[in-house]
Amino acid sequence: MTRRFAIGAFAGAVLTAAAKRPKTVIHVVTVRWKQGTTKEEIDAALRGAEKLADTYKGIARVWTRAIKVQGAGYTHAIVMEFKSEQALKAYADSPAQKEWYKVYEPIREQSTTHDITN
Repeated sequence: MTRRFAIGAFAGAVLTAAAKRPKTVIHVVTVRWKQGTTKEEIDAALRGAEKLADTYKGIARVWTRAIKVQGAGYTHAIVMEFKSEQALKAYADSPAQKEWYKVYEPIREQSTTHDITN
């Protein structure tokens, strides 16, 4: 009986853990700005990224305060939590992205992106 209980408890824990796994997509962008970009321009781009959660319904959260960024010349990271993979796909070329890119793209030298989900 004890072994059967242990197996049942383990199976229940695995199913509970799987049910708690988020289905959202984390979109991580690391940024290297163009030489001569001012702090004010960077702040405006970061504020624009933060506003995306208000202007694009597929984004749940945005983080812009990077604690550590690796890579030569990369100084900032932007993280967007999309509500689903479909929301991430639909974001490409959306009006919200195009509006933010007006501030972001002129000062971005290079960026890398990573999309992660469960």
